[in-house]
Amino acid sequence: MKNNWWKIVAVILLSYTIYFGLMGTVPRRAILNESIRNVYFHVPMWFAMIAMLSTSVFNAVRYLRSNDLSYDIKSVEFTNVAILLGILGCATGSIWATFTWGDPWPNDPKLNSVAISMLMYFAYLILRGSFEDEQRRARISAVYNILAFSVFIPLIFILPRLTDSLHPGNGGNPAFSDYDMDSQMRRVFYPAVIGWALLGTWIATLRVRIRRVSEIED
Repeated sequence: MKNNWWKIVAVILLSYTIYFGLMGTVPRRAILNESIRNVYFHVPMWFAMIAMLSTSVFNAVRYLRSNDLSYDIKSVEFTNVAILLGILGCATGSIWATFTWGDPWPNDPKLNSVAISMLMYFAYLILRGSFEDEQRRARISAVYNILAFSVFIPLIFILPRLTDSLHPGNGGNPAFSDYDMDSQMRRVFYPAVIGWALLGTWIATLRVRIRRVSEIED
């Protein structure tokens, strides 16, 4: 119990998020209307994905410095969870875009950047599968992981801000914090970010343990 307190926190925060995300009151905004509830799911999933990718890169660097395959396992499993969160983020974003912009995937710079980023990380998984030697696979994929993350950050956070974008906080559009999210929404939004990040960490650590057990059995 002492070592699992953060898992209990994750369950509590996500239960809180789901309940108030579906049942709580939200501000009435033009076009957004009830779809603004998706801010508790879509946006925190992306924040959690970024946290998972950051952890993956951190472990990739640790592997390159130590050649310890345990760091490679952590790196790939956190990337796997990040990809899952990215897919869920794309799915919830497409649903949201359908109701607010009339198109599940409009021609938007941030959406196009997301698509490129997801393809980069799918290529990461394909790259790993093309090597049989563990050390070579770990070393090359670690370098690729670092390079992919260094491209991912400008794609998501810098380039969309340099041109017109439908997304809040990009291309001159005000961010949610400026015109949409009142104090009541923030009381749900910030716990949601923490909850999704903790859930992603939980899944990744489980996958790491499963990978280690399977390697011992082999």
